[in-house]
Amino acid sequence: MDRQITQHRVYDSSPDDEGARVLVDRLWPRGISKDAAHLDAWLREVAPTNELRRWYGHDPERYEEFRARYLAELADDAHREAADRLRELADQGPLTLLTATRDPAISHTAVLAEWLTGGEGR
Repeated sequence: MDRQITQHRVYDSSPDDEGARVLVDRLWPRGISKDAAHLDAWLREVAPTNELRRWYGHDPERYEEFRARYLAELADDAHREAADRLRELADQGPLTLLTATRDPAISHTAVLAEWLTGGEGR
């Protein structure tokens, strides 16, 4: 199946055609109300563990190792239910993964988008 997955910062304005909006961060983003976020779901359980997130620290030099570790986490029992729900949403139409991370291109949302579209690690 050809899934349409995009990723944005939760703080950015949202286009009307982005489909389901799902926050995939473990923590609620600072400075934004639940109403202002316009979410369809918040799947905090699909986010990297706190230990992995702290180890990574969004250091670009650690991205490939972070990616490998996070893909392994997505297969564990703690992440599976939320990951399956995310897959279901992606199967229903366009999906936007939202994060508070400053650079989504080197965040867990990039790994999730690749994983959902059938990239490595599936």
